[in-house]
Amino acid sequence: METGVRKEGAAERIGAVFGCEIPDLRTYSPLTLAFVGDGVYDLVIRTAVAGRANASVDRLHKKKSLMVKAAAQAAQAEALLPDLTPEELAVYKRGRNAHSHTTAKNATIGDYRKATGLEALYGYLYLSGQEERLLSLIRTGLERTGEWI
Repeated sequence: METGVRKEGAAERIGAVFGCEIPDLRTYSPLTLAFVGDGVYDLVIRTAVAGRANASVDRLHKKKSLMVKAAAQAAQAEALLPDLTPEELAVYKRGRNAHSHTTAKNATIGDYRKATGLEALYGYLYLSGQEERLLSLIRTGLERTGEWI
């Protein structure tokens, strides 16, 4: 898919309901993409965890937290790198190399940057309507790192 081109997806439908338009994704900062990707990834994981087990909220939260922490996301990013298209790799690298003024608790700078790159990629895929690709990469990353049973 050409950079900046969007398919109809959840982001488009949300934009229509709230009267906002997603501009050309090439104009988005990588940290904005990561901001969106963080929320999307968290929602996907929460949905999958809750769908797998009707358990206490505390138990669900602990399971989810293992998969969304920076170290886990960094490992997933490394596992996915060979599968990324040139365009996806470019988005990942922009996110990884972006200079954030914050860092994650209990994470190395390297892991935090890789996690930010992965979140930027997920935000890009979501905003461009590539939801199937997004879900496929999330599942593959979890499987390859042993986070998903």
